[in-house]
Amino acid sequence: MKATVIRFALGLIVGGALGYGWHRLVGCSTGACPLTATPLRGISYGAVMGLIWALGRA
Repeated sequence: MKATVIRFALGLIVGGALGYGWHRLVGCSTGACPLTATPLRGISYGAVMGLIWALGRA
């Protein structure tokens, strides 16, 4: 049980960090990329992808 919670938390944290990194590296100056247009959207999208990855690994 505890390992599962840690896996989900790590998935959210790592995914959010990768989403923020993607926003900082690639970014979006035209507004045509809604998933990484702002840092919050990049973090949110990354966290969701990290959670989906963690659920698949469970």
